[in-house]
Amino acid sequence: MSLPDPDKVAAIIREVAATEIVPRFRALSAGDIREKSPGDLVTIADEAAERVLTARLADLLPGSLVVGEEACAADPTILSRLNAASEPVWIIDPVDGTSNFANGRPTFAVLLALAVKGQTVAGWIYDPLGERMAIAQAGEGAWMAGTRLRARPGGAIPDLRGSLSTKFFPAEEKKRMESLRPHFASTYRLFCAAHEYLNLLTGQGQFAVYNRTMPWDHAAGALAYTEAGGHVAKWDGSPYHPGDVSGGILMAGDQPTWTALRHFLFPDMAQ
Repeated sequence: MSLPDPDKVAAIIREVAATEIVPRFRALSAGDIREKSPGDLVTIADEAAERVLTARLADLLPGSLVVGEEACAADPTILSRLNAASEPVWIIDPVDGTSNFANGRPTFAVLLALAVKGQTVAGWIYDPLGERMAIAQAGEGAWMAGTRLRARPGGAIPDLRGSLSTKFFPAEEKKRMESLRPHFASTYRLFCAAHEYLNLLTGQGQFAVYNRTMPWDHAAGALAYTEAGGHVAKWDGSPYHPGDVSGGILMAGDQPTWTALRHFLFPDMAQ
């Protein structure tokens, strides 16, 4: 089947961000923010943007389904569409970095992907405040503002800069991972996967590691980074698929660096 024009999808994302997200930034009342679970925030902007994106994207690609972060929070069975459906599936994170957004910090973005038969075929990452849009299609590369994006090559561990996100690690493992930070040139935690992927795609970062792999956080970015020449895989070396939410994901600028990182970060697994 023919897929929608990626520029048309990008235009929809921009429009929704301009009408439903940006006007609410630093303008939320206490009643506009709630907890879905302890420490997991959702705002009126998340819900409104997902609702409009769901309708617009369904119209753009008739017969398609949607897996949205907020819809899945209300009904977790929706997530099964990624592995069970024969129809194309849109994967939506309407406001990635909700905690940042709710607290007036500008590090948030829109993440959108399209999956067909369990494989990500296209992805969009949009930073509305910075007006940056990365677009990737399987086999067609990753692009921003007409420029093809290239992953920055890796290197030795002490020379690497990247994202070490330990938020969802168990306590003891989190403590161990945090102790590894000084071994790198620098590490950061942006609390927004979209901006961490943008760092990878623009050469500001050379690696990223995550313990939680929800599709709305990673489907678009993992495809884009792969298309930019980066190496993306689960910790055990198996391929990443958007419908697989078990285990962690590791990415680096090239496969040798990925292998070195896996040995360094997870020595027991890498034997």
